[in-house]
Amino acid sequence: MPVPGGSGREFNYPDVGAGRDDVSPAGYRSLEMVRELGTGDQIFDAASRRLFGWQMHRAAGIRLARSTPPPAPGVDVRLEWGVGPIRASAWCRVVDVVDEPDRRGFAYGTLAGHPESGEETFLVERDTDARVTARITAFSRPARWYTRLAGPLGRLVQRRITQRYLDGIADDQW
Repeated sequence: MPVPGGSGREFNYPDVGAGRDDVSPAGYRSLEMVRELGTGDQIFDAASRRLFGWQMHRAAGIRLARSTPPPAPGVDVRLEWGVGPIRASAWCRVVDVVDEPDRRGFAYGTLAGHPESGEETFLVERDTDARVTARITAFSRPARWYTRLAGPLGRLVQRRITQRYLDGIADDQW
């Protein structure tokens, strides 16, 4: 369902919000990548700021408008990537935000026209020993003919971009 003031697009998958359950719905491939960031409040706070400021996306080579608001339920975000004049874009909508003392993050789902269909969740977590990790989980499946055609190469690209997101969360002056 479109959101007032949003992109006007609808979700391109029926399992909206399923990422909260940490189990991929049937018919999707799943992905989980975790990276230890260090220990302490400063690292947790800095990583959280990079996450909510979209810096991890920008560090991965994904362009977002400077006016993109911080993640909040219902916020639509236009992601762009490419080289030089050859650019592609896709829309996502934030479906969930986590703001707990030791866990911060958000999930977004893909909208009509996106090359994939599914959700991606981005979390920064602090355990009882103050160790900080970044965790990205996703469930997805191809939504366009060219992503179906890409097959295993598409999954490789998804893993590479996810690794770059993790690098972007970690890359700060602690």
